[in-house]
Amino acid sequence: MTHPLFYDEVKRHDHAELARRFAQAGEDAVLRAICSAEQGDALTEDDYIALLSPAAAPHLERMAEAARTLTRRNFGRAIQLFTPLYLANYCTNRCVYCGFNTGNDIARRKLSMEEIDAEGAAIAATGLRHILLLTGDAPKLTGPEYIADAARVLRKHMPGISVEVYSLTEEEYALLAQAGVDGMTMFQETYNEELYAKLHPAGPKRDFRFRLDAPDRAGQAKLRSLNVGALLGLDDWRMDSFFTGLHARWLQCHYPAADIALSVPRMRPHVGVFDDVHPVSDRDLVQIITAARLFLPTAGIVVSSRESAQFRDRLMRIAVTRVSAGVSTAVGGHAGAPAHDDDSPQFDIADPRSPAQMSEAIRALGLSPVFKYWEPLEGESFSCGCAPFRKDSRA
Repeated sequence: MTHPLFYDEVKRHDHAELARRFAQAGEDAVLRAICSAEQGDALTEDDYIALLSPAAAPHLERMAEAARTLTRRNFGRAIQLFTPLYLANYCTNRCVYCGFNTGNDIARRKLSMEEIDAEGAAIAATGLRHILLLTGDAPKLTGPEYIADAARVLRKHMPGISVEVYSLTEEEYALLAQAGVDGMTMFQETYNEELYAKLHPAGPKRDFRFRLDAPDRAGQAKLRSLNVGALLGLDDWRMDSFFTGLHARWLQCHYPAADIALSVPRMRPHVGVFDDVHPVSDRDLVQIITAARLFLPTAGIVVSSRESAQFRDRLMRIAVTRVSAGVSTAVGGHAGAPAHDDDSPQFDIADPRSPAQMSEAIRALGLSPVFKYWEPLEGESFSCGCAPFRKDSRA
């Protein structure tokens, strides 16, 4: 029997028909969906469309309250903290919206294993115990073996290591799992296949389907955590948010032992030429997050430092369960100043708070900062998937 793939779910939906369903959703459908969520019922696809539709906008306060209740019920008051570590910014893609675009005139470099060790030690000194490794898409310079070597170096500093790198094969994800990687993040950027081709005119990332199925391959390789998302602003936010939610639920159904999360990044200033941005207001983002929580009560929701400190604090009160802290989007940047004065970050950050400052802010909200999500049980390796891990909520 052929293993089902999420691509089939994407192709099942016609964008024009989806736009019609969003436009025709009425207030009654919105209120029914909210009521169902409040009663603990699983929402349908039609419910999710109603919650993302224009008709839901006047009901954001009730949606936020229902989302807050579901979040506390399933996650308590825990807010998980992590920080990204950019290993390299070499890239062979020409993504028109990205600062790492191979055509952009920026300083390029990659960290040595000695530098990675120093970065890991510096991050660990802040108290953080979960790290997200990032690279551009340049396998000849930063192939899976390089990423695996980096993970092995970092294991002595970090019990939790995730990756946000180019799409890998199942065998390559298994290689990373054996090296200590337990999670992955994959932004599809947009689920609109026609637009995706225009946004990615050249480079290996142009393969829409190979990227779309990457989280599935990571699940097959027994990674502990799978996180998906779209870059909001590339296409109509309702469309991409809808498919992100469907993708997360699909992964929950097919990998029930894994921790499934979704991210909601908005476009930020970057080095490049892309300016065809579809605006996503703060109010729109609140609707996206609350609708996601009502549709996916047990999924993590991640908001990065692309958003301002004040706004992230508001979102953590509602439904967000995971935030970054102490962020640098240039290569390295944690163990002192970047090696080059002309290092260019992938995008501008809006919340520069350190882990200590984030922890203080989280506690001031009546929530609990969590530095370590899980740890391997004694005598077990990182590479065995979900079974050897236990939740760890110690701050």
